Amino acid sequence: MPSKEYLRPVLDTTSEELRSALEFSALGAAAAINAVLPGMRALGRGTALFINGSSAVRPNHNYAGTSAAFAAESAYAQMLHDALAPEGIHVAQLIIPLGIGGGDPAHEPAALSETLWSIYSDGKDFRTFVTPLD
Repeated sequence: MPSKEYLRPVLDTTSEELRSALEFSALGAAAAINAVLPGMRALGRGTALFINGSSAVRPNHNYAGTSAAFAAESAYAQMLHDALAPEGIHVAQLIIPLGIGGGDPAHEPAALSETLWSIYSDGKDFRTFVTPLD
């Protein structure tokens, strides 16, 4: 669950809150990739899965921090996908609109784990949506 300061309207979000959200999502992802990429390259294979909410592809002015941070993380993941595919390393993103749980069977943890396994096993496409965006 994102920090509450990441879920404020854009006009109520400070530059420090925005920086914090970007550091957590985008720079955290970059640090993780930098840690595992040498091993993947040495093996000539690997998979990195990025999981985001819908604000990664459809910014929402009511959730400025996550919208900016998830969009940056999404762009970073797409660039990795494009750059690493020729090396046999698959980078993919799962978009979970409206979050985990909430009564929709496709959003329950067991179903999400099956979706992630499918993305990993297929190893081709970059972006998958748990449910279509309206």
